[in-house]
Amino acid sequence: METVERNKAIDEWWSKRKARYNIGLIFAGIIAFILYVILGSTLLAPYDKQFEITLFSIFFQGIGYLIMIVIANLFYQLGPYVDKQNNVRNSEKYRQRLFKLGFWCSFALPFLIPILVIIKYLVDYS
Repeated sequence: METVERNKAIDEWWSKRKARYNIGLIFAGIIAFILYVILGSTLLAPYDKQFEITLFSIFFQGIGYLIMIVIANLFYQLGPYVDKQNNVRNSEKYRQRLFKLGFWCSFALPFLIPILVIIKYLVDYS
């Protein structure tokens, strides 16, 4: 019975933080897209005539990012699983660190696209 209550408490702890996680993903996506537009327009557009930002590309990338948020939420479910399997002492500190690790990795992921724009510029045009 103790394990059932512990698992329920863990699930509740993680579900309380899911909204914060999703808000962070949305914020990261918006900021990363703004950086992509600025960097792409500044670094790539003068050299690459195929680089363009249109309403269609914005819509397409928005839909793609929504799909990525869904996938990120599937990975979010690994948090409670890992917590239940590895946090044998039921440590709050462990749980918080696990959440922060997942949150910041997920938050950083959209910024790979602006980084790739910089790399493309450095490799192809500088």
